[in-house]
Amino acid sequence: MYLVDTNLILEVLLRQAKAEEVKRFLEHASSEQLFLTEFSLYSLGILLIRRNLHDIFLRAVEDLLFTGGMTLLRLVPADLADITRRSKQFGLDFDDAYQYVAADKHNLVIVSFDADFDRTERGRKQPHEVLA
Repeated sequence: MYLVDTNLILEVLLRQAKAEEVKRFLEHASSEQLFLTEFSLYSLGILLIRRNLHDIFLRAVEDLLFTGGMTLLRLVPADLADITRRSKQFGLDFDDAYQYVAADKHNLVIVSFDADFDRTERGRKQPHEVLA
């Protein structure tokens, strides 16, 4: 069971260097194994719409959630204390602490290119490591 970090989705949508690796990972895992936080979804919306990529955002929502069947996770206000605690504990920004708490709460492996997760107890895997 994998928590897909925002940077993986952006890698594909913006056709960056590791896009093919991410695509292989997403195709390898069944939709029941893939989770995306609501925070990541909104972050994608903010970044893509800021770049005037409205259609790409809507297509991503369709591909990830409706067609792809990825499960959307949300944290509740009671989780904010844990987010701030993990932020302090591991030196994480809010967005990374949010992802960490979501993964911890649902016992998911964080799949990310963000090395900040390497400082945490859960760590992270990159897509090629999951595929190996």
